[in-house]
Amino acid sequence: VQLQACGGGLVQPGGSLRLSCEVSGDVFSINVMGWYRQAPGKQREPVATITIGGITNLADSVKGRFTISRDNAKNTAYLQMNSLKPDDTAVYYCNAKLNLRRSRTYEFNYWGQGTQVTVSS
Repeated sequence: VQLQACGGGLVQPGGSLRLSCEVSGDVFSINVMGWYRQAPGKQREPVATITIGGITNLADSVKGRFTISRDNAKNTAYLQMNSLKPDDTAVYYCNAKLNLRRSRTYEFNYWGQGTQVTVSS
């Protein structure tokens, strides 16, 4: 199983970025997909999650600015980030909690490689 994340970059305050994360491999069900971030000197923190049924949960710090969505047919989740602030600068990590075809009763937890988001003028 691989999680391929992309879409990070450098953006000015107030700008927008869209991250995507595609899950590939012998997957039976992707129960939850989410994004976490880690700023220098800080612990990794949850940003947004979305269940297979479309129920979302966003951190208070990004509510009203970020939107998480997913395309179950493509095993892909998206994080639309608007009104970006310098405090949003971090490495963003994609996460998936999923069941494999060979082990449908056990939920595995996978991480993608991080993608850097830098908000600076």
